[in-house]
Amino acid sequence: MKSYQKLTTTHPAACRVEEEGAAPMPSGHGKLAPWWVGCGLLVAAVLLSTITVWVLQQVSGGWLGPMPPPKCFLVPESHRFDCYPERRVVVTQELCESRGCCFIQSPPPAHGKRGVPWCFYPPDFPSYTMESLNQTALGMVGLLVRREKAYYPRDIEKLRLDVEFETDTRLHIKITDAANPRYEVPLDVPRVMKRAENPIYSLNFSWDPFGVLLQRKATGTVLLNTTVAPLIFADQFLQISTSLPSKFLYGLGEHRDSFLHSLDWNTLTLWARDVSPTESFNLYGVHPFYLLMEEDGNAHGVFLLNSNAMEVALQPAPGLTWRTIGGVLDFYIFLGPDPNMVIQQYQQVIGFPAMPPMWALGFHLCRWGYGSSNETWRTVRAMRNYQIPQDAQWNDIDYMDGYRDFTLDSQNFYSLPSMVEDLHKHGQHYVMILDPGISSTSPHGSYWPFDEGLRRGLFLNTTKGQPLIGQVWPGLTAFPDFSNPDTHQWWLENLQHFYAHVPFDGLWIDMNEPSNFVDGSEDGCPPGELDSPPYTPAVLGNSLSAKTVCASTEQKVSVHYNLHNLYGLMEAKATASALVKIRGKRPFVISRSTFPSQGRYSGHWLGDNWSQWKDMYYSIPGLLSFSLFGIPLVGADICGFSGNTSEELCTRWTQLGAFYPFARNHNNLNDKAQDPTVFSPAARTAMKDVLLTRYSLLPFLYTLFHRAHLQGDTVARPLFFEFPWDVATWELDRQFLWGRSLLVTPVLEPGVDSVTGYVPQGTWYDFYTGSSVNSNGEMLKMSAPLEHLNLHIREGSILPTQKPGITTEVTRGNPLRLIVALSSHATAWGDLFWDDGESLDTFEKGNYSYVVFNVTQNIFTSTVLHANAEATKVTIGTLSIFGVQKPPSKVLLNGQEKPFSYLDNQVLTVSDLGMSLSQGFSLQWL
Repeated sequence: MKSYQKLTTTHPAACRVEEEGAAPMPSGHGKLAPWWVGCGLLVAAVLLSTITVWVLQQVSGGWLGPMPPPKCFLVPESHRFDCYPERRVVVTQELCESRGCCFIQSPPPAHGKRGVPWCFYPPDFPSYTMESLNQTALGMVGLLVRREKAYYPRDIEKLRLDVEFETDTRLHIKITDAANPRYEVPLDVPRVMKRAENPIYSLNFSWDPFGVLLQRKATGTVLLNTTVAPLIFADQFLQISTSLPSKFLYGLGEHRDSFLHSLDWNTLTLWARDVSPTESFNLYGVHPFYLLMEEDGNAHGVFLLNSNAMEVALQPAPGLTWRTIGGVLDFYIFLGPDPNMVIQQYQQVIGFPAMPPMWALGFHLCRWGYGSSNETWRTVRAMRNYQIPQDAQWNDIDYMDGYRDFTLDSQNFYSLPSMVEDLHKHGQHYVMILDPGISSTSPHGSYWPFDEGLRRGLFLNTTKGQPLIGQVWPGLTAFPDFSNPDTHQWWLENLQHFYAHVPFDGLWIDMNEPSNFVDGSEDGCPPGELDSPPYTPAVLGNSLSAKTVCASTEQKVSVHYNLHNLYGLMEAKATASALVKIRGKRPFVISRSTFPSQGRYSGHWLGDNWSQWKDMYYSIPGLLSFSLFGIPLVGADICGFSGNTSEELCTRWTQLGAFYPFARNHNNLNDKAQDPTVFSPAARTAMKDVLLTRYSLLPFLYTLFHRAHLQGDTVARPLFFEFPWDVATWELDRQFLWGRSLLVTPVLEPGVDSVTGYVPQGTWYDFYTGSSVNSNGEMLKMSAPLEHLNLHIREGSILPTQKPGITTEVTRGNPLRLIVALSSHATAWGDLFWDDGESLDTFEKGNYSYVVFNVTQNIFTSTVLHANAEATKVTIGTLSIFGVQKPPSKVLLNGQEKPFSYLDNQVLTVSDLGMSLSQGFSLQWL
């Protein structure tokens, strides 16, 4: 029998524990051991001192209220789990005690933030009891019973517990109504056929009160302990709390925050909302997943598969509370133990991201307010004139007629088809915006998208069965129901009609939270518990319908109350599918609203940021968070969307943005132009140079995306993913890695010519010169004049690069340059994935090349593990080897002597190799 006493968190005294379905054992009643006497004295002392402090606080406040029961003082402040989380309510002692909870006032925190809850659960607050637990083929099934009602309406008395040991590193725990079906997220998840044989976790249960106790076998670390607060499961209020093994928690998006979340009474709300990224607000997407670093460098992740409005309360215990207002509690726990593996395991459940077309990794340019296709075209030609790389030109809503989807402003954008033709002739691509709101005010018969959608019954409906009418850019609008497969067909047909006039290459789906300029609808929302639930999480606007549609809105699959957070995902799915059918190539979609599995269909940009230095910084935590969420194709609006940028800010931001996986400069209506061509020659050159650097790294970046698609690797990567044993990396969010090899250290402050960055232990090489930096794991000051971005290559890596052109198409045809960064043992490894850059499922169909590069004992080898015709079109021209300790006497290419150069900074370069990528070769230096 497992003992609670080994656990590091506070537990109820009377309980039974069971491991993996073993028969329950009765609690013992042995003699009072001497250590219990010591603990008793300690508790008494703590209790006495706490009561004394409370009395002094009350007296100093001039009022001595009724003293709480002694049991309330047993709960340390950091372990007080909130019993009255409602906002906009002044919680009094009377209100609190009506719920059966403890009330102790604490000094309010500064800056209006929430602090220690005044109303919190006592140690004996009634919860569920586990009545039975039986083995199944995949795990266990249990029955949980609540004997006393909690304080929210329609408490569910009996719950079903399902446990599946899905893999050795993945556990699935689901709690739902034992008697009645409930809404569950319509997401395809893997179904396992047999129970894990050697799980690296052990699962125990407390029976009364019910609780889950999950430990890592190798270390004994308690990953979850849900006995710290009661389980509540009412129809519209579900809550479960757990202790955490450390304070190092990441994820839980979408929010503007540091990458590492604060556990200082921090509540994160998850409800898709159109609002410029602002600290503490719920933003565009919803990702109920967190990654946690344990004190010893192991990592685990937890995913709650639930799409209802929710909040996650973090507290310094450390502890966490999930609070959602619908659905079921459907948890996946991923045991890693390495953070990279946690994210791979998460994506095994939600799906791996799609492989983007190579042109998607080029530089994109956009603004709202070009005003005409001729002005848009002029910008494209200016970029070409200055030989600045660009792969895609975009238009915002100003290309439309009256802001209506699938229309073209025939006066100002008459030349758009010609511009798109010109882009295609130059190997460039066109992307346009689409909003989900469909104008409902055009005369009948004059606007097919609305007329046909209405005829087929494809819009969101009110409770009266009529299309819900809101208001967006074109005025009054209806909203397509993307949960209905018939809507996907209608969406495709609309896109086909428009494509016949303007052959676009990708689509940008915006406003898909869905956004609404009025709350709910033109007529408001009806009374009822969907639009006015018993509990509303801390959403911006204090209402579920704030700047979106009514929660009671009816959709094909369920009510909007359940499906709201899925709207962007379902639209992305329809859009990606339509692009495949129209173009027959890999789809390119960028979506504002996102949900788990979004990476299978789209990328994401971080929304309507500002042209401010702090916004540039916040883009890095955003980038890294979406790497955790399985959406690697992510970036922020380079130079900022709202407000006028400065030349210095835009230069620094372009340097950072050149290393966003998705790199787009986007600008707002009426703000000064900010594309690279409008700045001084010095700034323009700095922007051009860093974009050329990005294009030179496209083979490396493309290979990283292949690894993301194949097995869920991250592209933009936090430093601690590669150095989990180095605690100094756990809080870093002003730098990041590409893959495991390339360290990016941007300047994020004005008026400086240097930057201080953390360089993990080992040898790192300057990307541009090959000069080495040896670090013991320390902060280093680096020179950073305005034209320079610090990039360092990790020892032991081989980066495939290419001579850059001004499009990916031109770049693809240029010779490769392989950069070898030797380790202290004079070894290195790298790889390259290569295909035609746009065809569907090239890896799955075998239409690709895969080459591995290796260095050992002064011999470089290129080994072709898989080849196709594309590889015959590319040559390896140059080999640069960093860290060659001694000048070689000669260099042999496949046994034949070859000219070379060697510099004092220990860089060996061999040029004019002329080797086909499709053929293996070796190069030796003596």
